[in-house]
Amino acid sequence: MAGVKALVALSFSGAIGLTFLMLGCALEDYGVYWPLFVLIFYVISPIPYFIARRVTYDSDATSSACRELAYFFTTGIVVSAFGFPVILARVAVIKWGACGLVLAGNAVIFLTIQGFFLVFGRGDDFSWEQW
Repeated sequence: MAGVKALVALSFSGAIGLTFLMLGCALEDYGVYWPLFVLIFYVISPIPYFIARRVTYDSDATSSACRELAYFFTTGIVVSAFGFPVILARVAVIKWGACGLVLAGNAVIFLTIQGFFLVFGRGDDFSWEQW
């Protein structure tokens, strides 16, 4: 039952993050939909972790080169997702208020993705692989 509660909480926080992103695009004062390109970063951010988890063997080693490389690529993707709206605001494609809403949405979405891996990424009997 704890897994279902975690899933509902993660769904709610994901909806809040996407609401911030949509508000940054669709409010009448902003009205530019360029910030929606951060959705691409949301989709590709867990891919290096999935690849590294599939390629490396589960051992008790504290670190492996493949996992560290996956963490590096994931960090680059997350930093790019936070930098993209700032660059758009700096060149005056979007307004700074929209940039703030998109950055708030980024923080919530990436914390939701991290929470998903913390809750369902353990190796116990209730894992994300059941979904």
